[in-house]
Formats: sequence, structure tokens, C-alpha cells
Amino acid sequence: MAVTELSDLELVKQAVLSQGRVIGNDILKVDSFLNHQLDVDLLNAIGRIFHEKFGHLAIDKIMTAEVSGIAIAAIAAQYFKVPVIFAKKTLSKNLDPDTWEGTVYSYTKKQTYQIRVAKRYLTPGEKVLILDDFLANGEAIKGMKQIIDDAKAEMVGSGVVIEKSFQPGASLLQHLGIPVYPIIQVESLDNESISLK
Repeated sequence: MAVTELSDLELVKQAVLSQGRVIGNDILKVDSFLNHQLDVDLLNAIGRIFHEKFGHLAIDKIMTAEVSGIAIAAIAAQYFKVPVIFAKKTLSKNLDPDTWEGTVYSYTKKQTYQIRVAKRYLTPGEKVLILDDFLANGEAIKGMKQIIDDAKAEMVGSGVVIEKSFQPGASLLQHLGIPVYPIIQVESLDNESISLK
């Protein structure tokens, strides 16, 4: 019997279910392959999924947030053949002083911070696709959308690898008119078990 190759979606699902670690009933750690140690083959599968979903759109740039979204956006960008810009969380001497800013509240750190993109890298009229690792409370995407709006650019879509659908992010963003495409939807982390939709 021939071994069939798993689809990109099945590869991502399998990684989440087999390597994801649950802490409490709301934290899913995927740092063994997505945002600490990186599985490049899996990131390529993710990039292909996003390209299949958004590749028909005219996109000038992909935007993500520092730090966890960078690898996802950079590998996806090779399929779109566009640059990646990432919103920086920290001020540094080498960041242009002239920036667009968005506000993000971190529920894990219990603090509000500014994310920034240099104005020279995001100009009026550019079409931007937002990609990120997680959607839980929607704050990062909301902050990036604020930057895009202030720059008079256009958000043409947004996608995340994992949506924790038991948290309010998707409905909050939907209410703000920001639809988000999730590759994987986690319905529950109860009893330290990962349940997918």
C-alpha cells in the first residue's frame, strides 16, 4: 500500500496536536516548531496555505508584529514575492524617528505598548496583508490595522496560523470589520487537551 503524502493543512494540524503543550486552560505553547524553535518545512507549508488563500489578491507588502510573526511572514513572502515589514515593539537608536504607531494591550504581560513601522516602509495606497502566529484577543492585528489606516494604506486581508476560538479576538475583530482567516481553530484547551474545530 502506497504511503500518501499529508496535505499542508494536515501537516500543520498534526504538528499542533502532537507537539503543542497546554498550560492551564488557555495557553497553547507551540514553541517547538513555530515561535522559538522553527520547523522550516512546516513554515513552508503554512506559507503555501496563506498563498492559496490570498495569492489572488494584489499585495504590495506583508505586515506582522515583532517577534513571533516574523518567521511566518518571511517564509510566506517567498510565495507572494513581496517584502515583509514588521511592527517593532521596542524603541531603538536605529529605528527611524518618523513612524506610524499602533496601540496593543498584552493580556499575558498586562500592559499596553506601542508598535511602530517606519514611515519610509509603508506609504499611502500600498496594499498590505497581515500575517501572525496567534489570534487570541485580537490586539496585535487591531494595532497593525491602526498603523495601516494611519498610513492611508489598505489592509487587503489578515491571516493567523492558530486562532483560539474560545477567546474573544475573532469576534472583536469581526465587529471592527477586520475579518481574519485562521489555518487552525482551537476550540478548547480544557483538561490540558487540544480540541480543534
